[in-house]
Amino acid sequence: QLQASGGGLVQAGGSLTLSCAASGRTIPSAYMGWFRQAPGKGREFVAAIRWSSGSTSYADSVKGRFTVSRDIAKNTVTLRMISLEPEDTAVYYCAAKSSAHYSNSARDYNYWGQGTVVTVSS
Repeated sequence: QLQASGGGLVQAGGSLTLSCAASGRTIPSAYMGWFRQAPGKGREFVAAIRWSSGSTSYADSVKGRFTVSRDIAKNTVTLRMISLEPEDTAVYYCAAKSSAHYSNSARDYNYWGQGTVVTVSS
């Protein structure tokens, strides 16, 4: 099971760091991803990291502001978010993808955390 944490309320221009940890058995994952879902909207891709190489990809809307990283020893993934905007307000989910084929589609991710709420006030 994946557990995301670190969400909260922040003013526009502020920063937050989200963490995702696997509890229980090891989650087989080629990729770890972050997705978000704003009220009334679908779940959208934010960032992904390939577990073996550390290579990353980002949605255009967060490039230059968000950074995804992983700690192999701790089996955790972190999403560092700076210059937050009200449009970043959403529930943020971490997810794991077991197959090695890259994807930024939520339906290709096998394991999901419960989500953590990020609220950015203007």
